[in-house]
Amino acid sequence: MNDGDSDNKSDADSPQPRRSIPPDGVSERRSHDRIPVAWPLDYKSTDNFLYSTITNISAMGIFVYSKEPLPRGTRLQLSFAPPGEELFMLAGEVTWVNPWREGGDNPNPGMGVRFIDLTPEQRERLVQLVNTIAYLPE
Repeated sequence: MNDGDSDNKSDADSPQPRRSIPPDGVSERRSHDRIPVAWPLDYKSTDNFLYSTITNISAMGIFVYSKEPLPRGTRLQLSFAPPGEELFMLAGEVTWVNPWREGGDNPNPGMGVRFIDLTPEQRERLVQLVNTIAYLPE
């Protein structure tokens, strides 16, 4: 199942790694830099299995590209494998939404997801991953 996006996207419709900016009215509370990426993501909310792309990551959360973002407060089970890494299976919660708008005036629709209920080992692995990719040449 996907998030409602067509499988036949043009390059202009495909999510691109970028830094996300919360929409107007949502305060900027980040204390960790986000690193642009383009990684496939499987996620589950209650009985819905969805597929999308992570467009940036920090040690605290991710931004998920979606033309149909889920509401704030939605809890998710996340599954993603960065290139060359073992699979991450983590819990997250939608903390902010940047809705898709007709007419293309929003090039970065989706949702900010904060990691929750991490074990110390999961947190350390995430920090190590983010620190590693932050210093890799583009």
